[in-house]
Amino acid sequence: MPVLSVNTPSAAYDVTIGSGLLRTLSQRIARLQPGKAYRPFVVTSPEIWRHWSKAFLASFPKQGPGAPTVLFHPAGERFKRMAAVESLAQQMALAGADRDALLIAFGGGVIGDITGFLAAIYMRGVRYVQLPSTFLAQVDSSVGGKTGVNLQAGKNLIGSFNQPEAVFIDTDLLRTLPPAELRAGLQESIKAGIIYDARLFSYLEKHAATVLASRFTPQRQRALQHVITASVRVKAEVVSQDEKESGLRMILNFGHTLGHAIEAATHYKQLLHGEAVGWGSIAALHVALERGTITPAQFARMANLILRYGPLSPFRATAAKLVALTYSDKKKRSGRRAYVLPTAIGATATVFDVTDDELQRAAEAMLQLMRTSTAS
Repeated sequence: MPVLSVNTPSAAYDVTIGSGLLRTLSQRIARLQPGKAYRPFVVTSPEIWRHWSKAFLASFPKQGPGAPTVLFHPAGERFKRMAAVESLAQQMALAGADRDALLIAFGGGVIGDITGFLAAIYMRGVRYVQLPSTFLAQVDSSVGGKTGVNLQAGKNLIGSFNQPEAVFIDTDLLRTLPPAELRAGLQESIKAGIIYDARLFSYLEKHAATVLASRFTPQRQRALQHVITASVRVKAEVVSQDEKESGLRMILNFGHTLGHAIEAATHYKQLLHGEAVGWGSIAALHVALERGTITPAQFARMANLILRYGPLSPFRATAAKLVALTYSDKKKRSGRRAYVLPTAIGATATVFDVTDDELQRAAEAMLQLMRTSTAS
C-alpha cells in the first residue's frame, strides 16, 4: 500500500493510497495523534453518503463522542460559496463542536475545498483529514492544502493554505464514480505527466485501454492505483518544495488559466472541472506551439492524449470572452497573467508575457478543434 509524504514548512503528513481504507478509517485517524481526543464531523454529499455510509461508519462507535456527526453539502462547483461555509459552521456550533472537533472531507474537490477552509476558520482552526471520493480529488485537490470558495467575480478568490492531518485515498470509492467524472479527473493526471513526469505520460498512453475499461476489474484497479500514486507523487514533490505557490507550484496551473475562464463563461454548470482543464490545456499547447517551445510532434502527442481520455463536453463561448475572463484569475502577479507552457513532455516554463492576441488565437484554435471533434 503506497504511502507518500508531503513535507511543507507548515505541516508534514502522509497520503495513503489503497483499497479498503474506509473500513479502518477511525483507527487510522486515532493513530495520527495518539491519546488526543477528537470528535469527528464528516462533511459529505447525499450521493456519496447513500453509497458509502455503511462502510464509512463500520469503524466508528455508534454512540458517544467518537460517533461522527454528519453535515451534508451538495456537490457541484456552483455550491462552493461563502454561504455554504457559514451554514456548515452554524451546524457545527449548534451540534456543540469545540476545539477538539476533527473535520473529515468525504467527497470530491468541492467538498474538500470547503471543508479545509471551514477547518481553517472554525474557532480559528481545527484539524481535518481528506477522504477524497472522486478521481480528480484523489490525484489533485486533496493534496497540497489549497482550500477556499468562489465569488461571482472569479474562482477560489477567498481561501487559505491549510494542510490536512492526512489524506486517505481509497480506490474502492471509484467503483461508484460516473465514467464522465473519472475521465475528467484523468485530465489532471495527464497534466501531471505533461508538466513533470514523462513516465506517467507514457504510462497513460500505453495503458489507456485498461485505465478506461468499462468494468472495474482487479487489473483496472491496479492501473488506476498506479496513475493515482504517480500523480500524487508529482503533487507532493512540488508542494513540498513550494507550499504557497511562490514559484515552482505555479506549474500545477497548466491548463487552468483558460480552464477557469471556461468554467466562469459557462457559469460552472456545463462542464466538469477536468473537462475545462482539458480544453484549457489544449489552448496552452497552441500557445507553446506558436512560440516554438514544443515541436509539432510533441504537440500532437499531448493533444491526442487529452482527447483520448475524453470525450470533453462542448460549450458555447467566444474566444474574446474567454480572454477577458482571464483577467479575474487569481494567479496574476502585479496585474500580469502567469501562464504555464510546456517546453517538452515532462517540463514546463512559467511566463508572464503571453499577449491577448496570442491567447485569443490559441482560444480560437481550441474552439475550432472542439467543433471538429464534436461533429466527428
